[in-house]
Amino acid sequence: MEEVRIAAIVEGHGECEAVPILIRRIARAIAPGFVPKVLPPLRVPASRLMKEGEMERSVELAARKLQGQGGILIVLDCDWDNGCPASDGPTLLKRAMVVRRDLPIAVILAKREFEAWFLAATESLRGKHGLPNDLEPPAEPEDIRGAKEWLSDKMSHGRSYAETTDQPAFTAMFDMSTARRADSFDKCYRAIESMLKQLHVGSQE
Repeated sequence: MEEVRIAAIVEGHGECEAVPILIRRIARAIAPGFVPKVLPPLRVPASRLMKEGEMERSVELAARKLQGQGGILIVLDCDWDNGCPASDGPTLLKRAMVVRRDLPIAVILAKREFEAWFLAATESLRGKHGLPNDLEPPAEPEDIRGAKEWLSDKMSHGRSYAETTDQPAFTAMFDMSTARRADSFDKCYRAIESMLKQLHVGSQE
């Protein structure tokens, strides 16, 4: 059986820790004991990936890290002016696939911020990391600009959201089923699940 390998391209320091956790959680949901190898993510700002040639260069670098075997996952916050995951995602994916059509590639755009997915699953984070026990989710979590600030505002006095520690911690504990009511997380879950299943089946052949 071959090892399932994933190379991720992310924006922030928090995602460098959080995205591998998310991938492994979804793998466990597919099959108990399924533990893909997630390589240390490449950290590239979205503003840079938008520039001509930069997405392509980053994908080629990720492919070289995989040594031609595995999948490439690109996770970005879609918080730029007039950003729309439904339209910008396919455009970025097309650019990525031009470089490496031989590997499974997925582009995941969180509407506004990765942290909007935590807001969608607020109930599962009650009482955690300074959040109150009676915290209620916002009506439209993906429409909030400043999900990090929303979390900080809800935390106990003297506490504020810290991306490098809270993002991985919340990723390890938020309820993914509830979070799927956020359209961009549902897309994220399905994309990661599809890639992992494809690679998992291939590794058993």
